[in-house]
Amino acid sequence: MNLTTLTSKDFATIANLLKAKEELQAKVGQIDAQLSAFESGKPAAAIGKRTMSPAARARIAAAQRKRWAKIKGQKAVKPVARKWKMSAAGRAAVAAAAKARWAKVKAEKAKGK
Repeated sequence: MNLTTLTSKDFATIANLLKAKEELQAKVGQIDAQLSAFESGKPAAAIGKRTMSPAARARIAAAQRKRWAKIKGQKAVKPVARKWKMSAAGRAAVAAAAKARWAKVKAEKAKGK
């Protein structure tokens, strides 16, 4: 085949063949990626996802257990705050004030009707 004797039809055929070659190479690349994923035991969708190794999970779990043991191991008892108790007279005063407020509300409501 001589380059000087090629026609435009021949060039179009060559262009189509080159395009088909590129498409086939892209498909081969996809198939290779799927095969490598299959061989690694992971699904193709899982490639690129971050996963943690069992050893890393074990280290994290051990560190958390150590933190909890440190917290639970402390025997320092926090002082309990004394509960505030209201005297009987104080409670009676609060109840009387509440009754007076409600009586006022009811009186205004009756006056409005």
